[in-house]
Amino acid sequence: MTTAQERADLLDRIGLDAQNKATLGQVLCTGSVGQATEGSEGRMQATIRIQPDELTWDPSILVMPHGGDIELELVNDDDNTHCALLPSNGDRKFIWLVNHSRGRARLNLDGPGYYWFSSPTGNDEGRGLTGAIVVLGDAPPEARLDRPEQPRP
Repeated sequence: MTTAQERADLLDRIGLDAQNKATLGQVLCTGSVGQATEGSEGRMQATIRIQPDELTWDPSILVMPHGGDIELELVNDDDNTHCALLPSNGDRKFIWLVNHSRGRARLNLDGPGYYWFSSPTGNDEGRGLTGAIVVLGDAPPEARLDRPEQPRP
């Protein structure tokens, strides 16, 4: 668990606290922020938990340093059943998480941006069980709009 100052420092360091950067850190004000680690084969990894009686993902914002493949370990430490509906290029992934269980999902998020995930069972989303994966980086040149150069912060 991070303190409020550690969270603010992390948001500043990875660019989630300023306009025209990855401003999502300003929008999701609850939960923690985590960073994916890169494995030896180039696939990133992270663990996301549902803590007992909190109805939040931990971390609720997961930051990937660049686009690519990521393997998530999802852990439900809660006494209730939840699920995970996760983004992935080509098709979303659905993992059922009964109480005190875990699952794995391999995702491909190849472009920069915000990718939302949640637990759509019951009223989990309405009670706060939503999160985001933030993929840092710029769009490749072939995906950019044909327009004049824009000022960058």
